[in-house]
Amino acid sequence: MTTLTSNVIRAGVPIDSARAAVVLVHGRGANAESMLGLANAFATPDIAYIAPQAPSGSWYPYSFMAPTARNEPHLGSALDTLTRVVDNLQQQGIAAERVVLLGFSQGACLALEFAARNAQRFGGVAALSGALIGPEGTTWTYPGQLAGTPVFLGCSDVDTHIPLARVHESAEVLRGLGGDVTEIIYPGMGHTIVQDEIYHVEKLLRGLGASER
Repeated sequence: MTTLTSNVIRAGVPIDSARAAVVLVHGRGANAESMLGLANAFATPDIAYIAPQAPSGSWYPYSFMAPTARNEPHLGSALDTLTRVVDNLQQQGIAAERVVLLGFSQGACLALEFAARNAQRFGGVAALSGALIGPEGTTWTYPGQLAGTPVFLGCSDVDTHIPLARVHESAEVLRGLGGDVTEIIYPGMGHTIVQDEIYHVEKLLRGLGASER
């Protein structure tokens, strides 16, 4: 594990020899190091893992379904953090097509919102127990196209933090933005990560960037 800046750490292979990069976005009350632990679950070589750290362990203070203004300026700052991470990867030769955004819980919500607001062809987007940000009645009418980006949404049907209807709604929005969306709802799972989700992310990572090497 390497510290890149005071709020970004890295694991896996060096960026200049990576075939792809995964940006790991932690949940509320967690930290970047805990997300890097996921890297050990993926049997995929030649991947660089980058994990930003939220101030005080939270990307924004209130529920992801609270009025958006209540979560500002923290939400805007969190989105800016992901922008800087992705821009930095591109400056080091990792194109967006080889960048995967992966988050859990609050981090999953942030990763999806970033992808929607900055729609382009990413290597992939994986949201584990998360959904798009905004109160009921939000319409996500952002410019850009995901252009076939693989998007994986995994969530429980009884998650106390993520309403099932919002997961379905997010899947439809991301399809409308041109994402190749796989949505799997796990009965009775709760707010956690299960092995089947690891399998789906690992499958996404295996072929990522392989044709460009």
